[in-house]
Amino acid sequence: MRGEGTGPQPHMWSYVPLEQRIPVDHPLRPLRAMVDTILTELSPQFDALYSTVGRPSIPPEHLLRALLLQVLYTVRSERLLMEQLDYNLLFRWFVGLAMDDPIWDATVFTKNRERLLRGDIARAFFERVRAQADQRGLLSDEHFTVDGTLIDAWASLKSFQRKDVPPSAPDDPGNPTVNFHGERRSNATHASTTDPQARLYRKGDRQEAKLRYQGHVLMENRYGLAVDGCLTAADGYGERAAGLEMLGPLAATRRITVGADKAYDTRDFVEALRGLQVTPHVAQNTSKRSSAIDRRTTRHAGYAVSQQKRKRIEEIFGWLKTIGLMRQTHFRGRRRVGWMFVFSLAVYNLVRIRNLDQCTA
Repeated sequence: MRGEGTGPQPHMWSYVPLEQRIPVDHPLRPLRAMVDTILTELSPQFDALYSTVGRPSIPPEHLLRALLLQVLYTVRSERLLMEQLDYNLLFRWFVGLAMDDPIWDATVFTKNRERLLRGDIARAFFERVRAQADQRGLLSDEHFTVDGTLIDAWASLKSFQRKDVPPSAPDDPGNPTVNFHGERRSNATHASTTDPQARLYRKGDRQEAKLRYQGHVLMENRYGLAVDGCLTAADGYGERAAGLEMLGPLAATRRITVGADKAYDTRDFVEALRGLQVTPHVAQNTSKRSSAIDRRTTRHAGYAVSQQKRKRIEEIFGWLKTIGLMRQTHFRGRRRVGWMFVFSLAVYNLVRIRNLDQCTA
């Protein structure tokens, strides 16, 4: 017979705890276990960031779990995240909220996140995720890959105006008319009024220039996990400088190899790697000049393996841009964008570790 479902929803109490409503095999369960361990280790750092008196703020454990959900489920704004937390029981369970707990205001949430930014909690969170991968034997300590990607800033080209001219009153505050045709614009003479730290940059010839940042990742070649990452201003030298900075601590312990694409095939970068006792498995760029990589490197079988494995770093960039909210950041300022970039890398590693655990189970 037909069930009755047209009337108003009855009001009733629920005695089923949230823990029982989440399926036993839900993919968030192993993530929650790993995150709980990490947050317990970070508790002393949280204590140093907060005062012992005053009005209680949002618990940092709740903040980080909510941010993880925002990255993992591609929630594009804090306001939408608060909306999800209000009615999504899965989100409430993961964050640690009861069914009747009030949800924070979006502005309060962003203000409390600033304290975690000042304490560089994203870097500490990333390092503890990497430590969990190391405990499972998932990290290579010999073979790595370095690469960079462009992240669009949260600023339009209309905001890129001359530094020496005071801004004039716009004809339309919401969408002002700007005529910059025929004007030569560069980072030396212009800056964005929305995000002054974003740089005008284009990836190659015949491609449009945009206001961007540059994200850099160092990947180990065994399972494709990120072992380091940072964010710099977008320029033609940032990739190589960031690569050397990330490789330095690893090269101090033992001899390693690093794969990279043709953009890293310059004599100064290759010589700097060899000075660090790093074997440069860099792709040869012979389109307009001779390559800095010669037969003493390419004749070894390991060079071909590194060239094959280095392509896996594109999986990290693809995940960051399609899921991790890093195609175009909704933060302003290099410090905030860099904080979220490192945190998104940590979330990627958590998902990767969970998948590898399921494969070996």
